[in-house]
Amino acid sequence: MRLEAALLCALAAAALVEGSHKIMSDVTLGFGQALEHCREESGLTEDKMEEFFHIWSKDFKFQDRELGCALRCMSKHFNLITDANELHHENTENFIKSFPNGEQLAKELVVLIHNCEKQFEGVEEHCMRTLRVGECIRDACLSRDLAPTMELLLAEFIMQTEA
Repeated sequence: MRLEAALLCALAAAALVEGSHKIMSDVTLGFGQALEHCREESGLTEDKMEEFFHIWSKDFKFQDRELGCALRCMSKHFNLITDANELHHENTENFIKSFPNGEQLAKELVVLIHNCEKQFEGVEEHCMRTLRVGECIRDACLSRDLAPTMELLLAEFIMQTEA
């Protein structure tokens, strides 16, 4: 009986993780819809735009200021940051909730993002600050096993483009 209970718990945990990956994939692709809009404003090249598909990879390097400018522009596009360049908690939570099952992660992600933002509030240049915060968010999501896999992200992207 204990083995069955342990197996059931393991399957439930695996389903929750898989569900989180799907939600994060949807949020990432939704957020990414503003990328083309922000490409010119941020000075992002076509090559750098393609790198966005790898943003959840542990090996992805958050080093180009233009990437920070693009992330900032994308956040502004969805009204996720205030004029003072700070997280707009309610708008961010509502943005995440707008995706299927997003309510499961919305509060956790807002806290995670806010904590990352606090770590870099001393960085005055907006694009570099956003770049550091973005890296922190990626690392926190990876450590919590929330980040979508590259395979899932690509599959979701292909499904969206074919729809």
